[in-house]
Amino acid sequence: MTDAASQAPAPPTAPPLARRTLADLVAVMAALRTPVTGCPWDLEQSFATIAPYTIEEAYEVADAIARGDRVDLKEELGDLLLQVVYHARLAEEEGAFALPDVVETITAKMIRRHPHVFGDAAARSAGAAKGWWEKIKAEEKAEKAHARESFGIVADSAAAPSALDDVPAAMPALTRAIKLQDKAARVGFDWPSIAPVFDKLREEIGELEAELQPRAHSDPAHAKTRIAEEFGDLMFVMANLARHLELDPEATLRAANDKFHRRFRGVEARLAALDKKPAQSDLAEMDALWDDVKRAEKSASGG
Repeated sequence: MTDAASQAPAPPTAPPLARRTLADLVAVMAALRTPVTGCPWDLEQSFATIAPYTIEEAYEVADAIARGDRVDLKEELGDLLLQVVYHARLAEEEGAFALPDVVETITAKMIRRHPHVFGDAAARSAGAAKGWWEKIKAEEKAEKAHARESFGIVADSAAAPSALDDVPAAMPALTRAIKLQDKAARVGFDWPSIAPVFDKLREEIGELEAELQPRAHSDPAHAKTRIAEEFGDLMFVMANLARHLELDPEATLRAANDKFHRRFRGVEARLAALDKKPAQSDLAEMDALWDDVKRAEKSASGG
């Protein structure tokens, strides 16, 4: 006898869900931030607590791009977009602005900054005229000052405008160094060639070495402070050297990190073939294996 259940018609297949939209993501974030029914963790967050995740997600986007991984890139761009939606939701709860205001602001900025693309016929035919960028930036700064006033944000009248304004202090240090140097260079504060940069580099190395001499300071805490200061000066000059070479110091350091990681794993693999771990080896052996890995890489790349 056939089971009656087997005779019942199969339940209808659920229709495929429509593709999610930005509006759906905004609604999800609103639900997460709704008191009582929302997510306890999300309800505890603020601009300050979310900001580190925003920076982290931007780096993960850059990493996916560097690896050429488009699957990861799609996901990481979504994670970064979530950060924008998150901050906009927090601002909306304060009554400051909402996501549509963010979209309006950036769209208007892009149109305003490209008159040679979106302007009238005369502006388009003129192309990117000299000085137009500075003029637009000055207009934007004036508009931003007016907007701050509407929020009750009073500017520090004692602080004179600086060529270094608008370089965020929270940027990665090497990137900020490049931005500061670029701003200064635009008003003429820059070496005309790379030779003086190398002179300054040697000078800073000498000053750091001097601070490292025995008995350079009687106070260990002061000595540590001075060493850190000279090391910072050296890093700043290295960033300047990268700028003169038209290199991104963050990217070059990431590449060096990746190379070190790859080669050290090669050392570990060779030790494993000898049934050893790094802790069971010594510097001389690992250094020899490092050179072996380096030669193998160069041989494989034809270098």
